[in-house]
Amino acid sequence: MGFPGTWMTETESVVYRVVPKCACSSIGQIMYYSDHGEFFDGDIHDATGGMHKWAMDDSQPLITENVKNHKSYAFTCVRNPYTRILSSFFDKICGIQRNGKRYRGNLVPLLIQKYGIEVGSPEDDFDFDQVKSFRRFLLFARDTIKYRRPMDPDIHWSAMSGHISTFIVNGGRYDKIFWTEQFNDGMQQVLDGIETPNAIDLENIPRFNESEGHGPKRAHPVEDYFDDLSMHLMYEIYKKDFNLFKYDFDNPGNKMPVGEIDLDEVHAKLGK
Repeated sequence: MGFPGTWMTETESVVYRVVPKCACSSIGQIMYYSDHGEFFDGDIHDATGGMHKWAMDDSQPLITENVKNHKSYAFTCVRNPYTRILSSFFDKICGIQRNGKRYRGNLVPLLIQKYGIEVGSPEDDFDFDQVKSFRRFLLFARDTIKYRRPMDPDIHWSAMSGHISTFIVNGGRYDKIFWTEQFNDGMQQVLDGIETPNAIDLENIPRFNESEGHGPKRAHPVEDYFDDLSMHLMYEIYKKDFNLFKYDFDNPGNKMPVGEIDLDEVHAKLGK
Protein backbone atom coordinates (compact mmCIF):
# COMPACT_ATOMS: atom_id res chain seq x y z
CA MET A 1 0.00 0.00 0.00
CA GLY A 2 2.88 2.37 0.68
CA PHE A 3 2.32 5.89 1.97
CA PRO A 4 -0.66 7.48 0.22
CA GLY A 5 -1.24 11.15 0.94
CA THR A 6 2.37 11.70 2.01
CA TRP A 7 4.35 14.77 0.94
CA MET A 8 8.05 15.44 1.51
CA THR A 9 10.25 18.44 0.79
CA GLU A 10 12.86 17.97 -1.95
CA THR A 11 15.59 18.49 0.65
CA GLU A 12 13.93 15.76 2.76
CA SER A 13 13.84 18.16 5.70
CA VAL A 14 10.34 17.06 6.69
CA VAL A 15 7.61 14.53 5.86
CA TYR A 16 3.89 15.32 6.10
CA ARG A 17 0.86 13.04 5.93
CA VAL A 18 -1.96 15.05 4.36
CA VAL A 19 -5.35 14.95 6.08
CA PRO A 20 -7.95 16.66 3.85
CA LYS A 21 -9.73 19.71 5.30
CA CYS A 22 -7.01 20.16 7.95
CA ALA A 23 -4.96 23.16 6.75
CA CYS A 24 -3.22 21.06 4.09
CA SER A 25 -2.97 23.98 1.62
CA SER A 26 -1.15 26.15 4.17
CA ILE A 27 1.13 23.32 5.28
CA GLY A 28 2.04 22.40 1.71
CA GLN A 29 2.87 26.01 0.87
CA ILE A 30 5.03 26.35 3.99
CA MET A 31 6.93 23.20 3.01
CA TYR A 32 7.38 24.49 -0.54
CA TYR A 33 8.61 27.88 0.71
CA SER A 34 11.02 26.28 3.17
CA ASP A 35 12.86 24.70 0.20
CA HIS A 36 12.51 27.35 -2.49
CA GLY A 37 12.13 30.72 -0.74
CA GLU A 38 8.85 31.40 -2.54
CA PHE A 39 5.32 30.04 -2.48
CA PHE A 40 3.94 27.84 -5.23
CA ASP A 41 1.95 29.91 -7.73
CA GLY A 42 -1.46 28.26 -7.52
CA ASP A 43 -3.06 25.50 -5.47
CA ILE A 44 -0.27 23.44 -3.90
CA HIS A 45 -2.36 20.31 -4.54
CA ASP A 46 -1.78 20.92 -8.26
CA ALA A 47 2.03 21.14 -7.95
CA THR A 48 3.80 18.42 -9.92
CA GLY A 49 7.31 19.55 -9.05
CA GLY A 50 9.27 21.26 -6.30
CA MET A 51 8.06 18.71 -3.74
CA HIS A 52 7.84 14.95 -3.42
CA LYS A 53 4.32 13.51 -3.35
CA TRP A 54 3.24 9.89 -3.11
CA ALA A 55 0.93 10.48 -6.08
CA MET A 56 4.00 11.05 -8.27
CA ASP A 57 5.65 7.75 -9.23
CA ASP A 58 9.21 9.09 -9.09
CA SER A 59 8.69 10.23 -5.50
CA GLN A 60 7.50 6.89 -4.11
CA PRO A 61 10.89 5.16 -3.66
CA LEU A 62 12.32 8.26 -1.96
CA ILE A 63 9.36 8.65 0.39
CA THR A 64 9.32 4.94 1.20
CA GLU A 65 13.02 4.84 2.03
CA ASN A 66 12.81 7.98 4.14
CA VAL A 67 9.70 7.02 6.10
CA LYS A 68 10.62 3.40 6.77
CA ASN A 69 13.99 4.51 8.15
CA HIS A 70 12.52 7.57 9.91
CA LYS A 71 15.19 9.74 8.33
CA SER A 72 13.17 12.96 8.64
CA TYR A 73 10.79 14.61 11.09
CA ALA A 74 7.27 13.40 10.29
CA PHE A 75 4.03 15.14 11.23
CA THR A 76 0.37 15.63 10.46
CA CYS A 77 -2.43 17.99 11.45
CA VAL A 78 -5.98 17.29 12.68
CA ARG A 79 -9.18 19.29 13.10
CA ASN A 80 -12.35 19.19 15.18
CA PRO A 81 -14.63 16.61 13.49
CA TYR A 82 -17.68 18.89 13.78
CA THR A 83 -16.11 21.81 11.93
CA ARG A 84 -14.27 19.53 9.50
CA ILE A 85 -17.39 17.85 8.16
CA LEU A 86 -19.25 21.17 8.02
CA SER A 87 -16.39 22.56 5.94
CA SER A 88 -16.58 19.52 3.65
CA PHE A 89 -20.31 20.01 3.20
CA PHE A 90 -20.13 23.70 2.29
CA ASP A 91 -17.09 23.29 0.06
CA LYS A 92 -17.60 19.97 -1.71
CA ILE A 93 -21.38 19.52 -1.69
CA CYS A 94 -22.72 23.08 -1.89
CA GLY A 95 -19.79 24.74 -3.61
CA ILE A 96 -18.73 25.19 -7.21
CA GLN A 97 -15.20 23.85 -7.68
CA ARG A 98 -12.22 25.53 -9.34
CA ASN A 99 -13.15 23.99 -12.69
CA GLY A 100 -16.57 25.67 -12.54
CA LYS A 101 -18.40 22.40 -11.95
CA ARG A 102 -19.91 20.50 -9.06
CA TYR A 103 -17.64 18.19 -7.09
CA ARG A 104 -17.28 14.65 -8.50
CA GLY A 105 -19.70 15.10 -11.38
CA ASN A 106 -22.96 13.37 -10.54
CA LEU A 107 -22.42 13.23 -6.77
CA VAL A 108 -24.61 16.24 -5.93
CA PRO A 109 -27.53 15.19 -8.22
CA LEU A 110 -27.36 11.76 -6.55
CA LEU A 111 -27.60 13.36 -3.10
CA ILE A 112 -30.50 15.53 -4.18
CA GLN A 113 -32.34 12.50 -5.54
CA LYS A 114 -31.58 9.90 -2.84
CA TYR A 115 -31.26 12.03 0.30
CA GLY A 116 -33.38 15.09 -0.47
CA ILE A 117 -30.47 17.47 0.00
CA GLU A 118 -30.70 21.06 -1.22
CA VAL A 119 -27.54 22.95 -2.13
CA GLY A 120 -28.70 26.22 -3.65
CA SER A 121 -26.69 27.96 -6.35
CA PRO A 122 -24.65 31.14 -6.80
CA GLU A 123 -27.57 32.58 -8.79
CA ASP A 124 -29.89 32.49 -5.76
CA ASP A 125 -27.11 33.36 -3.27
CA PHE A 126 -27.22 29.77 -2.03
CA ASP A 127 -30.64 30.28 -0.47
CA PHE A 128 -31.62 26.97 1.15
CA ASP A 129 -32.16 25.41 4.57
CA GLN A 130 -28.56 24.74 5.57
CA VAL A 131 -29.34 22.83 8.77
CA LYS A 132 -31.82 20.43 7.19
CA SER A 133 -29.61 19.77 4.18
CA PHE A 134 -26.49 19.26 6.26
CA ARG A 135 -28.19 16.70 8.50
CA ARG A 136 -29.28 14.77 5.42
CA PHE A 137 -25.73 14.94 4.08
CA LEU A 138 -24.51 13.50 7.39
CA LEU A 139 -26.71 10.45 6.84
CA PHE A 140 -25.09 10.01 3.43
CA ALA A 141 -21.60 10.40 4.92
CA ARG A 142 -22.41 7.73 7.53
CA ASP A 143 -23.73 5.38 4.83
CA THR A 144 -20.54 5.75 2.77
CA ILE A 145 -18.22 5.30 5.74
CA LYS A 146 -20.02 2.51 7.59
CA TYR A 147 -21.72 0.63 4.76
CA ARG A 148 -19.74 1.82 1.70
CA ARG A 149 -22.99 2.72 -0.04
CA PRO A 150 -24.10 4.28 -2.30
CA MET A 151 -20.32 4.66 -2.85
CA ASP A 152 -17.01 4.42 -1.05
CA PRO A 153 -16.30 7.24 1.43
CA ASP A 154 -14.70 10.41 0.10
CA ILE A 155 -11.33 11.50 1.50
CA HIS A 156 -12.79 14.84 2.63
CA TRP A 157 -15.19 13.30 5.15
CA SER A 158 -13.66 9.91 5.89
CA ALA A 159 -12.24 9.74 9.42
CA MET A 160 -8.91 11.44 10.13
CA SER A 161 -7.77 8.35 12.03
CA GLY A 162 -8.09 6.35 8.81
CA HIS A 163 -5.82 8.71 6.90
CA ILE A 164 -3.31 8.88 9.72
CA SER A 165 -3.23 5.13 10.30
CA THR A 166 -1.95 4.21 6.81
CA PHE A 167 1.33 5.97 7.60
CA ILE A 168 1.75 3.96 10.82
CA VAL A 169 0.57 0.57 9.55
CA ASN A 170 3.08 0.69 6.69
CA GLY A 171 6.06 1.48 8.89
CA GLY A 172 6.02 5.20 9.58
CA ARG A 173 6.10 7.03 12.89
CA TYR A 174 4.95 10.58 13.67
CA ASP A 175 7.04 13.04 15.62
CA LYS A 176 4.18 15.50 15.95
CA ILE A 177 0.40 15.68 15.48
CA PHE A 178 -1.00 19.15 16.05
CA TRP A 179 -4.39 20.84 15.87
CA THR A 180 -5.62 23.15 13.11
CA GLU A 181 -7.22 25.22 15.89
CA GLN A 182 -3.74 26.01 17.28
CA PHE A 183 -2.04 26.07 13.91
CA ASN A 184 0.78 28.54 14.51
CA ASP A 185 1.84 26.93 17.78
CA GLY A 186 1.86 23.44 16.30
CA MET A 187 3.50 24.38 13.00
CA GLN A 188 6.17 26.34 14.88
CA GLN A 189 7.04 23.23 16.90
CA VAL A 190 7.51 21.36 13.61
CA LEU A 191 9.73 24.12 12.21
CA ASP A 192 11.74 24.21 15.43
CA GLY A 193 12.42 20.49 15.00
CA ILE A 194 13.84 20.69 11.47
CA GLU A 195 16.41 22.58 9.43
CA THR A 196 15.32 24.26 6.20
CA PRO A 197 17.12 26.31 3.54
CA ASN A 198 14.66 29.18 4.05
CA ALA A 199 13.28 30.43 7.35
CA ILE A 200 9.51 30.71 7.83
CA ASP A 201 7.85 33.55 9.75
CA LEU A 202 4.44 32.08 10.54
CA GLU A 203 3.03 35.39 11.75
CA ASN A 204 3.46 36.93 8.31
CA ILE A 205 2.72 34.18 5.80
CA PRO A 206 -0.38 34.54 3.61
CA ARG A 207 -3.47 32.53 4.47
CA PHE A 208 -3.98 29.68 2.03
CA ASN A 209 -7.53 28.37 1.96
CA GLU A 210 -8.18 26.94 -1.47
CA SER A 211 -11.78 26.00 -0.63
CA GLU A 212 -12.82 29.48 0.48
CA GLY A 213 -15.41 31.12 -1.74
CA HIS A 214 -16.53 27.91 -3.44
CA GLY A 215 -19.89 27.80 -1.71
CA PRO A 216 -22.18 29.49 0.82
CA LYS A 217 -21.04 30.90 4.12
CA ARG A 218 -22.12 29.01 7.20
CA ALA A 219 -25.23 30.87 8.39
CA HIS A 220 -25.47 29.49 11.95
CA PRO A 221 -23.25 28.58 14.89
CA VAL A 222 -21.71 25.11 14.62
CA GLU A 223 -23.91 23.67 17.38
CA ASP A 224 -27.12 24.55 15.48
CA TYR A 225 -26.33 21.93 12.84
CA PHE A 226 -26.11 19.04 15.30
CA ASP A 227 -29.17 17.68 17.07
CA ASP A 228 -29.15 14.43 19.10
CA LEU A 229 -29.41 12.23 15.99
CA SER A 230 -26.65 14.13 14.23
CA MET A 231 -24.39 13.81 17.25
CA HIS A 232 -25.14 10.08 17.41
CA LEU A 233 -24.10 9.77 13.76
CA MET A 234 -20.95 11.81 14.42
CA TYR A 235 -19.94 9.48 17.23
CA GLU A 236 -20.67 6.44 15.08
CA ILE A 237 -18.39 7.79 12.34
CA TYR A 238 -15.70 9.68 14.24
CA LYS A 239 -15.42 8.05 17.67
CA LYS A 240 -11.67 7.42 17.22
CA ASP A 241 -11.08 10.97 16.02
CA PHE A 242 -12.74 12.49 19.07
CA ASN A 243 -10.95 10.17 21.48
CA LEU A 244 -7.44 10.08 20.01
CA PHE A 245 -7.17 13.74 19.09
CA LYS A 246 -8.88 14.98 22.26
CA TYR A 247 -11.86 16.90 20.92
CA ASP A 248 -15.03 17.64 22.86
CA PHE A 249 -17.77 15.34 21.55
CA ASP A 250 -20.40 16.56 24.03
CA ASN A 251 -20.24 20.21 22.95
CA PRO A 252 -20.23 20.84 19.17
CA GLY A 253 -19.83 24.54 19.94
CA ASN A 254 -16.40 23.99 21.49
CA LYS A 255 -13.96 23.59 18.64
CA MET A 256 -10.88 23.55 20.87
CA PRO A 257 -9.19 20.36 22.09
CA VAL A 258 -9.74 19.34 25.72
CA GLY A 259 -6.53 17.36 26.33
CA GLU A 260 -3.08 16.60 24.95
CA ILE A 261 -2.57 14.15 22.08
CA ASP A 262 -0.69 11.05 23.27
CA LEU A 263 1.51 9.96 20.36
CA ASP A 264 2.18 6.54 21.91
CA GLU A 265 -1.58 5.96 22.17
CA VAL A 266 -2.11 7.04 18.57
CA HIS A 267 0.61 4.69 17.30
CA ALA A 268 -0.65 1.80 19.42
CA LYS A 269 -4.31 2.14 18.44
CA LEU A 270 -3.85 3.05 14.76
CA GLY A 271 -0.96 0.68 14.09
CA LYS A 272 -3.06 -2.47 14.23
